[in-house]
Amino acid sequence: MKPEIFLPDDYRPAEDEPFMNERQLEYFRRKLNAWKEELLEQSAETLEGLQDSARNVPDIADRASEETDRALELRTRDRQRKLVAKIDAALRRIESGDYGYCEVTGEPISLKRLDARPIATMTLEAQEKHERRERVHRDD
Repeated sequence: MKPEIFLPDDYRPAEDEPFMNERQLEYFRRKLNAWKEELLEQSAETLEGLQDSARNVPDIADRASEETDRALELRTRDRQRKLVAKIDAALRRIESGDYGYCEVTGEPISLKRLDARPIATMTLEAQEKHERRERVHRDD
C-alpha cells in the first residue's frame, strides 16, 4: 500500500504545476470517492423510502401520483447508478495512469474541465466534435 499523500484542505490543481502529478491525482481520487459515496448514500435512502411507501393507497389519483413519483425516483437512481460506473472507470484510469488525458486525442484535458466534470474522458473540443457527429448520425 502506498503512503497517503498530504493535501491541504484548500488545495486546487493549478496550471503551473506538472500535469497529473501525485497531488492532482490524489485531489481527483478524493473528489471522485466523495461523489461516489454521496450517490451510494442517496441510493440507500431511496431504497428505504420505496420500501416504506409500498402501501396500498385506496384513492386512485393518490395511487397514480405515488406511482409517478416512484417511477421518477427510480429513473433518477438508474442515472446515478450509471454515474457510479463512470466514477469507478475514472478511478481505474487514475490507477492506470490514463486519467486526465483525452481518450480520442491523447491530449491533456483542462484542469477546469476535470474539476467541473471529474469523469470527463475527452477534451472539450473532442467532446463537442463527438456530439456534433452523434447529432448528424442519429436516427430521428
